[in-house]
Amino acid sequence: MAPTTEALTAERILEATEEVLRRHGPAKATVVDVARALGVSHGSVYRHFRTKAALREAVTERWLDRTSEALSGIVAEGRDPESRLRDWLAALFAAKRHKAGDDPQLFATYMVLIGETSTVVDHHIADLTAQLTAIIEDGVERGVFASDAPTVTARALFDATGRFHDPCYAREWEQPGIAAEFEAVVELVLRGLRA
Repeated sequence: MAPTTEALTAERILEATEEVLRRHGPAKATVVDVARALGVSHGSVYRHFRTKAALREAVTERWLDRTSEALSGIVAEGRDPESRLRDWLAALFAAKRHKAGDDPQLFATYMVLIGETSTVVDHHIADLTAQLTAIIEDGVERGVFASDAPTVTARALFDATGRFHDPCYAREWEQPGIAAEFEAVVELVLRGLRA
């Protein structure tokens, strides 16, 4: 094992874990493989992540957080709520499509990991619906949207558009006509939200 000159950080470990998962898949990837990729002992990895499960949960959370962070920028913009909502839904769909299409092996690996860490997924969904809630609340305040319960409306909107972001539909995302189907659903939900 060659000594490493870079400081070992949680971020470096997560990057290496992602590469190891890409190469070996979730069934065969081990903490020893991650340590070997970093040129450190597996004990060094365990100092940052106490268990293999904690490491797998952290790498899954990091993967999901990339989407949340990208979408949060749309929420914070001062543009009209309808445009932001349309852009947010389109960005979510695009992010999920890219994750599935650009690196199908890693996407399949994460689908296994997500099944192991439902609390990470629950947190991710809560974050996404909170972002939707913020857009809807802004729309209600500006008189653009009608909703007596923005949190309930946000969750209903999230569920209604599930075909375009729930990984169980990933096979459909490259079908001809999916973009037109997405636009039709978005237009339908926006029409229902308008004040």
